[in-house]
Amino acid sequence: MQLTQHFTLAELTASNKARQLGLDNTLPPELMPRLVLTAEMLEAIRRQLGVPVTVTSGYRSRDVNKAVGGVTSSDHTQGHAADIVAPGYGSAYQVAKALAPLVSVLGIGQLILEGVKGKQWVHVSTRVPDKPANRVITITDAGTQLGIQELP
Repeated sequence: MQLTQHFTLAELTASNKARQLGLDNTLPPELMPRLVLTAEMLEAIRRQLGVPVTVTSGYRSRDVNKAVGGVTSSDHTQGHAADIVAPGYGSAYQVAKALAPLVSVLGIGQLILEGVKGKQWVHVSTRVPDKPANRVITITDAGTQLGIQELP
């Protein structure tokens, strides 16, 4: 099912971990409007970057979220979030740096540059966090920092 021009329901609910463990990662129908908003945010990001955006993690059922080590309050479980890379644009740091000044324009509620366990990606969510300081952050194995920081 096509959600937007470049993003499908299958792409935003795909999970290697769910397949590996035999977990159900079907989107509940009541979360569809949120996932469509997430896909629309991803379209805006794709237009801004001028290159395709790959979703490495979108919607996650609670069981899948637990299996991947996600926090219990993860926006992924509510259809608000996606983890992305855009190799045609550059590194996760370069993508996050380009998006950070445009979060409001692009419909990004929260932007996180993540560099943990040797992997790097950009987390984007349509939901604005309760604490404004958490809107644009960097998370690494060393902890959380405000803003977009270069990854080690």
